[in-house]
Amino acid sequence: MTPPKATIQETLAIIESGSSQIALVVNEQNRLLGIVTDGDIRRALLKNISLQETIDQIMNVQPITILSTMHSDQALQLMKRNRVRHIPVVDENSEIQGIYYLEELVKPSLKDNWVVLMAGGLGRRLGDLTLNCPKPLIKVGAKPILETIIQQFIEHGFHRFYFIVNYKAEMIIDYFGDGSKWGVEIRYIHESKRMGTAGGLKLITEKLTQPIIVMNGDLLTKVNFCQLVQFHSELQMQATLCVRPYELQIPYGVVRVNEHRLVDIIEKPLHQFFVSAGIYVLEPDVMNYLPDDSFFDMPELFQQLIETEQEIAVFPIREYWIDVGKLEDLQRADEEYFKVFV
Repeated sequence: MTPPKATIQETLAIIESGSSQIALVVNEQNRLLGIVTDGDIRRALLKNISLQETIDQIMNVQPITILSTMHSDQALQLMKRNRVRHIPVVDENSEIQGIYYLEELVKPSLKDNWVVLMAGGLGRRLGDLTLNCPKPLIKVGAKPILETIIQQFIEHGFHRFYFIVNYKAEMIIDYFGDGSKWGVEIRYIHESKRMGTAGGLKLITEKLTQPIIVMNGDLLTKVNFCQLVQFHSELQMQATLCVRPYELQIPYGVVRVNEHRLVDIIEKPLHQFFVSAGIYVLEPDVMNYLPDDSFFDMPELFQQLIETEQEIAVFPIREYWIDVGKLEDLQRADEEYFKVFV
């Protein structure tokens, strides 16, 4: 629980300290004023709202609640009807008595969405490290990069994987096999030529009936993939692009002019952007936009979706994320591994 004048940063720490992805905003009498979810935080980030703003600026002031006199079965039906994952329990004075979580009221189920991991790159930026070893098998911490990736998905219930392979594919197949060692199913898509970051998806023979997650095989992240798919499905999007913030500081004073007159001087301004994080969720119909047997990158695919006015969502990543494609980033990931993944 948190007071209404706590900062978004402070509330984010409360949310991340547990697994519930929610914070209850209460007054001094422990009465519920509102709730803040992980999704509220992400939407605030997309609006460039400062993390130093108070939480009452973004909280939901009309949350769905349930009286403490009602049964858990009623709470479950209420959650399903309103498509929420948690409901605060209050008494007749709106004082907090507890909280119901969907995960605790229903039996956890496996996620049947296919996860496609792009594992065919040459890894040239890593120099001699990839001469005799494909990049996905390079160890970070105690395990190959790709093994850590699939274990992150397994933690969230995903169990069906496609690996798109090319360079030294036999080594990846020898290591992972059919996935039974991890209790999952792994299938392989062999690219006979370079097909870009999206072209290989056209080689999937499975009839897709659910959204798929596509992810670059050189990323390490603590993204909650269940939340990502839920976010995508609730918005009923054709595609969702994960993004992360990127800051660029101009090392000079930037001058603004109007014709020949000086208007302003801004010393070393900081510009903030959202950049692609290499993780995507795609509806099965999106496969129809891929050309047959051609090199095709993800930016091209998303550009086609934009041009045909398809609905595309943006999911901001605030969790740990690192691209280990360069030597300095690989070294940093190795140093951080046991703090983040163990």
